[in-house]
Amino acid sequence: MNSVESYLEFAHTTLDETGPIGMRYFKQTIDVSQKEDASPVTVADIEIEALFRRRIAHAFPRHGILGEEQPAVNTSAELCWVIDPIDGTKSFISGMPIWGTLVALLEGLRPVFGIIDVPALGERFVCGPQNGTTRNGTAIRTSACEDLGSCNMFATSPDMFSEVEWEVFESLSRQARFRRFGGDCYSYAMLAAGKIDAIIEAGLKPYDYLPVAPIVTGAGGVITDWNGNALTPASDGRVIAAATPSLHRAMLQETTKLSGSSE
Repeated sequence: MNSVESYLEFAHTTLDETGPIGMRYFKQTIDVSQKEDASPVTVADIEIEALFRRRIAHAFPRHGILGEEQPAVNTSAELCWVIDPIDGTKSFISGMPIWGTLVALLEGLRPVFGIIDVPALGERFVCGPQNGTTRNGTAIRTSACEDLGSCNMFATSPDMFSEVEWEVFESLSRQARFRRFGGDCYSYAMLAAGKIDAIIEAGLKPYDYLPVAPIVTGAGGVITDWNGNALTPASDGRVIAAATPSLHRAMLQETTKLSGSSE
């Protein structure tokens, strides 16, 4: 019988292998393909996910796999791995070091643990079942920010929002102390580390948000969909994350207006 700790150790060991793959291609001249959804993909994305899938199939053949670059496998299994080989591919191909490999293990619909591995910065953020969130083994906590007027608010790109969603982002972010774009998965890591106070995004996929959710909550933050519901593989991809419950409630007052009107 495998324990959660053994699964977490497996993830660490595999990330120790995939990190060098990403770094081998980072800041090099490589071909970039475009997927059907117009998002870019590189050989690094493909090789990293392929290695994870081989390792999982060999070690845990009954487990499910939900990844970005290949079809899902046995996702109804009791335990399912979620993998984003390179979150922030646009950053990766632009030479920006904030891309990362995201890994989660789901039991049912709930992430048992989540990992954000950022090889170019030498940082690994982990939230396991028995402890809070750590960065390279050292515990981290979210900030104490409780209101919109004091927070800094991030989103990866304005292109992620529909016209109506953009209106909600505008309403929220213009109340913030300041707003910034960019960050990809590293924004969630920095929220957990107390540097970013709030994040609002749309158009995310399960492999984007499920691995980062434990990182945020394990550090004391709150992360949900725009209705305030817990994130699951079936969530609609609209995500808000906040350093404190009070800040999260303030953000929900705006996002639920849209969510209610669009149902």
